[in-house]
Amino acid sequence: MSLPPPTAVLEGGRKAAIQSRRKNLTFDKVSFMVVFLGIPLAIYLLFVIWPFLQAFVYSLTDWSGFSPNYKFVGLDNYARIFTDDQFLKALSNNVILLIVVPIVTVVLSLILATLVTVGGSSKGQVKGLKNSSFYRVVSFFPYTIPAVAIGIMWGQIYDPSGGLLNGALNALGLNFKDYAWLGNTSTAMACSIFVIIWGFVGFYMVLFIAGIKGIPAELFEAARIDGAGRFRTAVSITIPMIRDNIQTAYVYLGIFALDAFVYMASLFPNAGGPENSTLVMSQQLFFTAFQRGQFGMATAMGVVLAAATLLFSGLVFLVNKLTGGSEGGRL
Repeated sequence: MSLPPPTAVLEGGRKAAIQSRRKNLTFDKVSFMVVFLGIPLAIYLLFVIWPFLQAFVYSLTDWSGFSPNYKFVGLDNYARIFTDDQFLKALSNNVILLIVVPIVTVVLSLILATLVTVGGSSKGQVKGLKNSSFYRVVSFFPYTIPAVAIGIMWGQIYDPSGGLLNGALNALGLNFKDYAWLGNTSTAMACSIFVIIWGFVGFYMVLFIAGIKGIPAELFEAARIDGAGRFRTAVSITIPMIRDNIQTAYVYLGIFALDAFVYMASLFPNAGGPENSTLVMSQQLFFTAFQRGQFGMATAMGVVLAAATLLFSGLVFLVNKLTGGSEGGRL
C-alpha cells in the first residue's frame, strides 16, 4: 500500500483547518467581535485617529481658521515655531513643570498615604495615624474644587495689596507689604507650581491609599519584626507593591504638566506671567490661534504638544519595564 505524497497531506491538513475555523465562526462569535471590537475600534478611529490626522494636515497649511481657503506650506510652520523665542520659552516652562510637578506631587502624596495607612504606632496592629480619616478628607478637599476656582482663589491670596498671604506674613513681622508674588519673575513660576501641587496632592494620596490597603498586613508586620524602620519599609515594601499606581500617577501628572492651561490661564488671564515666565505651550497655542488668526501654526504647536505627550508616556512605561516594574506588583 503506497502512502500519499507529503504535499497532498499538507494540502489536506490545510483544508481541514480552514473548514474547522469556518465551523467555529458562529453567529455569536461574529456578533461579539463586531459589537465589542469592531464598533469601539471604529469610534476610536473616527474620533481620535482621524482628528489627529486632520490636525497634522492643517499644520502643513497657512489656514487662518475662518476661511475655507488655504495653501500648503509644508514644514514651514514647524520651522517657524522652533525659531520663535516665545514658543521656546513656553516649551522650557513646560519642561520645568514636567520635572517638578510629577515628582513633588507623587512624593508628597506617597508620604501622606503612608502616614494615614501604616504610619501609626510601631506597636500592636499595623495602622495609620490617629484621626487619619479626617486628614484624608481634608487633603482630598482641594481636588473637589474646579481648577478655575482654584486659580481665582489663589490669585486673590497672592494679591499684593489685600491678599491673605502678605497679610499673614506682615502679621508675623515679616516685611512683605505690597509684594507681587505673581508679578515677579523670580516667584511667579514657583507660586504657580505650588497651586498646582496643592490641587492634586489629595487625589493621588487617595489613589496610593487604595494601593497600600491592598498590601497584606503580614508583610508590614514581618518587616517590623525584622527591625525595619518606616523608611526602609516604604522603600522595600510599599513602593514596589504599588509601583503600577505610582506609574499611573506619574503619567497623568506629566500629561497635565505638558498642558497646565487652566491653572495658568486662571492665575494669569491676560498674558503668560511677567516676561512670559509662566507661559506654557497651550497658552501660546491659544494666543496664536485666536488672537493672531494663525490656525495653521497653532495646529503645528498642537501636534508638537501631542507628540511630546506621547513621547513622555512612552518613556515612562519603558523605564518602568526596564527597571522591573511588571514584577513589582507581584512580590
